[in-house]
Amino acid sequence: METIFAESTPPGRGGVSIVRVSGPRSREVAEILAGPLPEPRYCYYRSIRDGDDIIDRALVLRFDAGSSFTGEASCEFQLHGAPVVVRRLEEALLRNGLRRAEAGEFTLRSFVAGQMDLAEVEGLSDLLAAETEAQRKLAVEAATGSLGRVASIWREKLLEAGSLLTASIDFADEEIPDDVADHVWQLIADVRSSIREELTGYPARARLREGFEVALVGAPNAGKSSLMNAIARKDIAIVTEQPGTTRDVVEFRADLRGLPVTFLDTAGIRETDDLVEGIGIERTRSRAEGADLRIFIGDAPENVADLARPDDLFVKSKGDITGDADAISSVTGKGVDDLLNDVFSVLRDRVTQSGVSSHARQADAMENAALSLEVAADTPAELLSEALREAHHHLERLVGRVDVEDYLGRVFSSFCIGK
Repeated sequence: METIFAESTPPGRGGVSIVRVSGPRSREVAEILAGPLPEPRYCYYRSIRDGDDIIDRALVLRFDAGSSFTGEASCEFQLHGAPVVVRRLEEALLRNGLRRAEAGEFTLRSFVAGQMDLAEVEGLSDLLAAETEAQRKLAVEAATGSLGRVASIWREKLLEAGSLLTASIDFADEEIPDDVADHVWQLIADVRSSIREELTGYPARARLREGFEVALVGAPNAGKSSLMNAIARKDIAIVTEQPGTTRDVVEFRADLRGLPVTFLDTAGIRETDDLVEGIGIERTRSRAEGADLRIFIGDAPENVADLARPDDLFVKSKGDITGDADAISSVTGKGVDDLLNDVFSVLRDRVTQSGVSSHARQADAMENAALSLEVAADTPAELLSEALREAHHHLERLVGRVDVEDYLGRVFSSFCIGK
């Protein structure tokens, strides 16, 4: 196993830069550069030397195998945050036979060493990409092993059911005793029900991880672009008296009280002979239909009625012109905050269900496990063990113990070099 290194802090100037080293030669090379490091998990303030040249005065600490992020012997150099200092240390590490890490290689080694399961790796990736508080909380739940712990309970119940079934078949001269059969079926039903409950909240959690989309929909000059600018608190959409000004979807990404939301200002929907405007309207319908929520502004045309969903919001606009007390005003801001509160409430209610799965890979593994258990309900007792083994296999795949080789390259390549 090669010993690898990489800068684990963002490149550039800063107060501190950290260079991480992992592998069997990490302590040896660290002591060549910094002197003896007798105790693991202790910080030593040392001169970092490359021959007779002092690279920097820095903190150095090492970790024994089994007690580090990667599970390997490792060390860290905490240097002054100057690019030239980091570059000189990296040159010294290369001269001592170490190799630059690939993207995500530290996390890959942690996974291979059994320090993390695949669901935790995905959670860590999500945490590094998190933009809002809600995304952070979801990612931390996953990164700290919540899904793996639940999957472990499921697997243990299936193993218990399988062992009871096998013992009954191997040692009973007659049919499986009723009390054993009842317990086996109860274990299967418990696992199947729990998996289905976890899957119920998956779509909303997936949207939370990726970000929600909220489309502003209405006729030309209904006030969509003005509302978009009011939400963004800056001019990002063109506003004119000319109908059909917006011909493509304009997006604004927002942190709505912890929820990641992309607002979509869409083209006004109407009958038109203008080719370019018509293309914009078709795109509008497609994006609005695929959005998580739609805000219909003004008197929505009849030809968008098919886009409406039960949770969608309907608002009157231009209250500063019409004098309508129930209408919002993008000019004065009246009612805009209340509208955003309504948007938040609708989206928040979708992610309040318990559970932590948020990746399609996870949902696919759980769906297949549940299907195997549902097939088991109609399976003769002597063939039931195979259905249980299939379900158990899918739960092993859920946490990355089997059948994930093709997926690993994709997930680890999404990490930065120092992770």
